[in-house]
Amino acid sequence: MMFNFSFFRGGVHPEGHKQYTAEIPIASLGIPEHLYLPLRQHAGAAAEVIVKPGMRVKKGQLLATAAGSVSAPVHAPSSGTIVALGDIQVPHPSGLTAPGIVLQCDGEDQWCELPEIEDPFNLAPEVLARKIAESGIVGLGGAVFPAAVKLDKSREKVDLLILNGSECEPYLTADDRVMQEYAEAVVDGARLIQYISGARSTIIGIEDNKPAAIAAMTDACNSHSDIRVKVVPARYPMGSAKQLIQAVTGREVPAGGRSSDIGVIMHNVATARAISMALREGKPLISRIVTVAGGHINHPSNVNALIGTPARFLIDACGGLTTEPERILIGGPMMGHIIHSLDVPVIKGASGLLALTRNEVGNTDTMECIRCGRCVSACPMGLMPNAMAQHSQNNDLDGAQDYGLGDCILCGSCSYVCPAHIPLVHHFQYAKGALSQRQNEQKKLDLTRQLSDAKAARQQQEAEAKAAAKAAKAAKRKSKSSHTEEGTA
Repeated sequence: MMFNFSFFRGGVHPEGHKQYTAEIPIASLGIPEHLYLPLRQHAGAAAEVIVKPGMRVKKGQLLATAAGSVSAPVHAPSSGTIVALGDIQVPHPSGLTAPGIVLQCDGEDQWCELPEIEDPFNLAPEVLARKIAESGIVGLGGAVFPAAVKLDKSREKVDLLILNGSECEPYLTADDRVMQEYAEAVVDGARLIQYISGARSTIIGIEDNKPAAIAAMTDACNSHSDIRVKVVPARYPMGSAKQLIQAVTGREVPAGGRSSDIGVIMHNVATARAISMALREGKPLISRIVTVAGGHINHPSNVNALIGTPARFLIDACGGLTTEPERILIGGPMMGHIIHSLDVPVIKGASGLLALTRNEVGNTDTMECIRCGRCVSACPMGLMPNAMAQHSQNNDLDGAQDYGLGDCILCGSCSYVCPAHIPLVHHFQYAKGALSQRQNEQKKLDLTRQLSDAKAARQQQEAEAKAAAKAAKAAKRKSKSSHTEEGTA
């Protein structure tokens, strides 16, 4: 097979492990007893709760509103009663908790009243973007950036939409099944995104290890001359935005820049389907397709899981565990998060739930860096992971930044090829988190300083005004006294 595209640098070829679920249709799950809904399942500010314990809610009902321009609301995935507000377990390797909502399901799965549907192509793009924002749709490929923000025509000028169907992470086949089973909805979502964003054409990038998805999507595109499928080689991290853009267009996103800088907007294929469902059926984002796989899962599957479903419920639905796993991940093995409890819920960005054996995890015994340079060759961003790791370990955040920490996409290619088994990507995750915290603290200090300066300036103005008023009164009294003396004389 010939490919007409530009290769991106670096990358790796991990074993796919996709054969276990790629040909299994998406299964519908029952309703768990409780759903656990974090208020922050997206990039940006956490949603703000508008419900109280004891309230009865229906499926699709708004539970928490977006807080600011970069945020996303949370809706009820099923009907039931709000039983708690407060900290709940979330998919985080530290095991930390975060604010959330606990919904006790009643098993009736009764929908709230959905909005009346108009032909979306008869509505203004701004209206559709607002509807997408109100539906709580975020990037379902893992970035979880609020989808409507990308579609704001007033902010960006794009000519090309790329739908990301590469799904390059090992084990994961959720997007593969979405393309096979919901190809028409994905293409409809592409048409809607084009209309809203102003893009003139769409390319759907799919790796060559998904022949059934390629066939289904190609067939669905046949009646749309401005939408086409482009096959790319299976190569990790092909699913990263910058790498897929370069592979299918030859354009390269500048360092520190965004895809819109070169006229491209990108969305995941599952996100496109969610947008179609929101604008055609009025349904908010309350479920997603999740791959449940790994050597310790009895019946690996793709399932349609309600947001907030505990991991344990998904695993039980797939036949349970064979034995105790060596590692459990939310997401894929390259960029996913290790979890330490099966009570952790599925969130909007959770594309996979993996229970891996020791052989699948591999050797985790680390050694000192042997300076072989393999991490440098594997880095798709052309960075020096060894140097970045050294500065990160020494808590030298500025030094790590100087070596390109801001451009690191946390793909894990460097960790994968490291013969010393150094968890390089974990050092970068730490450094990025510490840097973000430092920047937030600096913003707070700057704001405090601005408020202090403003207060001082205001006090000075008030003092000057008082002094001027006092001087004016004194002058008035002096003038009056002078006139009195003149009259007496």
